[in-house]
Amino acid sequence: MDFVQMGGSTVLLGDIGGTNARFALVHGEHEPIVQERILSTGDYPDLLAAAQAYLQEAGQPVIRRACVAIANPIDGDVLTMTNNHWQFSVEATRQALGLDSLLMLNDWEAVAMAAPALSVRDLAQIGPGEPVPDAPKGLIGPGTGLGVSSLVRSRRGDWVPIAGEGGHVSLSPTCERDADILRVLWRQHTHVSAERAVSGMGLLNLYRAICLLNGTDPEPLEVAQVTQRGLAASDVACEEALVCLCRFLGNTAANLALTLGARGGIYIGGGVVDHLGDYFAQSGFRAAFEAKGRFESYMKRIPTYVIRAHQPALIGCAMALGVTPLRP
Repeated sequence: MDFVQMGGSTVLLGDIGGTNARFALVHGEHEPIVQERILSTGDYPDLLAAAQAYLQEAGQPVIRRACVAIANPIDGDVLTMTNNHWQFSVEATRQALGLDSLLMLNDWEAVAMAAPALSVRDLAQIGPGEPVPDAPKGLIGPGTGLGVSSLVRSRRGDWVPIAGEGGHVSLSPTCERDADILRVLWRQHTHVSAERAVSGMGLLNLYRAICLLNGTDPEPLEVAQVTQRGLAASDVACEEALVCLCRFLGNTAANLALTLGARGGIYIGGGVVDHLGDYFAQSGFRAAFEAKGRFESYMKRIPTYVIRAHQPALIGCAMALGVTPLRP
């Protein structure tokens, strides 16, 4: 079935996180993703308002189909986001936008859909390992929250994305310092999930906990300031917060790999890792990933990749609509 038969020319793509709402268009099969814009979720009450603002800016193109990835479980018609104030009805949004179909995906489900289309130039490998063909792949990404998904082969040979909420598994300490940090976080949260440490808000949580453990008062810093000071090694607590975040991410990614049997590799994305740049490759991430005792040799054989492709969730949304976008 070709693209025109599937119901229209131009389709709307969206990727909604806790902080930013990204929108773009694709005008047909093997056409590039164009007119990408980033809006602040804080400036709009819900998906409808943000999409309408984008479409107005884009020149009010005629849209019949849309696919939107969102950092939230897709568990019914009414979606209430975990990391921002948006709450909306999918069906009411579809009707208000005049769409024939509005497909909602978990954001990391969308990234999983894009994974088979990623080439060597889209990935930066961290550490050793070779992917086993057709073996499961795990995906994880710290942004405002922590996204997790997986990709498995069906018996028909298709890649099947599996959405999940792995960011909310319990945070697992691997040393005394980790345990001390966890004890501080327990004072604030009845359940300390991986997301409480491995995310943008997690970096702030780590910084504040480390300050308390060091006997100093935390400053009212933003995520970008903690990152900047940590990378510059100009603040002891910020520097350790980055070290801990990478170590916790390595351990959480390893737990995903073991649970899934992800011998096809672990794929890492998210804005936090993007902002760390070259620091991440030299961090304790990979050592923490491999540190699984009797299964260390098993972990060494699993490759880990940082996704360098631009906006993989938008690529996955296009592919979910049966459209393979042209890649630059």
